[in-house]
Amino acid sequence: MSIKTHQFEVVIVGGGGAGLMAALYASKGASTAVISKLYPSRSHTGAAQGGISAAIGNLEEDHPEWHTYDTVKGSDYLGDQDAIEFMCYKAPELIYELEHMGLPFDRTKEGRILQRPFGGHTNNKTGKPVRRACHAADRTGHMILQTLYQQCIKNNVNFFDEFQVLDLIMVNGKAAGVVAIELATGDIHVFHAKAVIITTGGWGRMWEITSNAYAYTGDGAAMVLRKGLPLQDMEFFQFHPTGIYKLGILITEGVRGEGGVLINDKGERFMEKYAPTVKDLASRDVVSRAMYIEMKEGRGINGQRYLYLDVRPETVNKYAKIDGRTNPDGTPYQVTGEEILHKLPDIIDFCKTYLGIDPIKEPMPVQPTAHYAMGGIPTNVKTEVLSDEKGTVVPGLYAAGETACVSVHGANRLGTNSLLDLVVFGKEAGIHAAEYARGAEFAPLPDDAADFARAQLDSIRNSKGNERVADIAAEMKQVMMDKVGVFRVEEGMQEALDKIRELKERFKHIHIDDTGKVFNTDLLTAWEVSNLLDLAEITTASALARKESRGAHSRDDYPKRDDQNWLKHTLAWARGDGDIELRYKPVVITKYEPKERVY
Repeated sequence: MSIKTHQFEVVIVGGGGAGLMAALYASKGASTAVISKLYPSRSHTGAAQGGISAAIGNLEEDHPEWHTYDTVKGSDYLGDQDAIEFMCYKAPELIYELEHMGLPFDRTKEGRILQRPFGGHTNNKTGKPVRRACHAADRTGHMILQTLYQQCIKNNVNFFDEFQVLDLIMVNGKAAGVVAIELATGDIHVFHAKAVIITTGGWGRMWEITSNAYAYTGDGAAMVLRKGLPLQDMEFFQFHPTGIYKLGILITEGVRGEGGVLINDKGERFMEKYAPTVKDLASRDVVSRAMYIEMKEGRGINGQRYLYLDVRPETVNKYAKIDGRTNPDGTPYQVTGEEILHKLPDIIDFCKTYLGIDPIKEPMPVQPTAHYAMGGIPTNVKTEVLSDEKGTVVPGLYAAGETACVSVHGANRLGTNSLLDLVVFGKEAGIHAAEYARGAEFAPLPDDAADFARAQLDSIRNSKGNERVADIAAEMKQVMMDKVGVFRVEEGMQEALDKIRELKERFKHIHIDDTGKVFNTDLLTAWEVSNLLDLAEITTASALARKESRGAHSRDDYPKRDDQNWLKHTLAWARGDGDIELRYKPVVITKYEPKERVY
């Protein structure tokens, strides 16, 4: 393999929303490059549907303080309240900034940005849902992605598309660049940098049923882990309540925001039992657990492992009347099929394409689907990566978006806060990385900078075993779904941990068919599976140690939240040979002392 070298002051790994926002701001003060294994416009941010949260109060009273409290409460009090407050108070200005960039938000008759309700977002006086999600139909993430990409092109950001980053270069404890393989040629490229920002997204492909794209394999988090740095709160992975049955393709929470309801086999709207005030718009962990309980107790549709999500106009109007739901002007809330089609065009299309169902005429079969990583690379509010529980900063290394854990989501993320997270902290990453780069020199590149990346590929390419990567991946996904899913117990998680370690051993004896250089997806898929195995081990070990239920981490054997012993963040290091070191650090509490969550 030939090696090519590039030099930029700031290098960003990942071309999704966080990466593009970081690139836009870094490029204003430093030479900037974005390296992405996809074309940026195909990044997974484009799959985000229902909206981006901000308490701008265009349709009813709302305040950033309310948004802050809802996010703290939604996190099951594990979110760091200083970071949450920072994000929620930044939200309004970021929405208007996106608007001025050209993002085509839906509008009220007066021309203001339209907003819809979303799970866990409430009027803090009444406890009822509040319209806080700013949206562009049901393709909000797609619009954000396109808008930011256009702005980056305008700002002359350098893009290296279809380059897979394999390794992070560290010199004397500081970030000094990355090593990547060019998919089209198989050539190795070294990107020399003063600052590196990791924005590679999550790792939902660890589970069998997921809303996540095939590219979501935790590359950035796995690279950081292999450099001896910790990951934070990996036990907390969100299952979205409404994925298309068996496929996992997301049905946005915006469907329930527009009045859709969840129905069991008896035709009952069951969420009023579990969340009497906000019902179907409770936080995602609450709704997912309620759905599993309904199915476990035999009320799945036809006894199967799915339920119905019903957004037919007659159903929406019926329950709107029962709930006393009104429009912003106080008139009764009523919708027509045409209005639903206008508000949720992609969802209607998905269901017609994949299910042969028209949601305006028939209910949609849904089940919880692995959706979002609350944990990840530990950072502070400046997005600087932290190396330990004391908050020690790794110079020149930044992370933002789903791959990072700042921690604004704690044990459970509220819907629409992910898009907000990536624009708020993507911007911070770009600003602070460029500022760091202005005051730093390029570290001398070591002669062996590319050796570890090449060794990883060579070990896969030259392996002569008889194990198939696809079989190992399938077994990992199944055991994670069955044993480390919505509900967990010690025995099951220990089985999963043992299985993951068995699979990691079997991975040493894989065989791939393609040994070529050009677009060798066989080789790179194997490397991605190795990332998922490392993260699955960390996730399961962290979950096994946390002997309580909190947010997305729900244990049948420890069903209560335990603030006395477990109101703390997990930090996990991979020390090699199956040795996972766990340490803990306190949660930052400013205004809101933990109390029971009531929806």
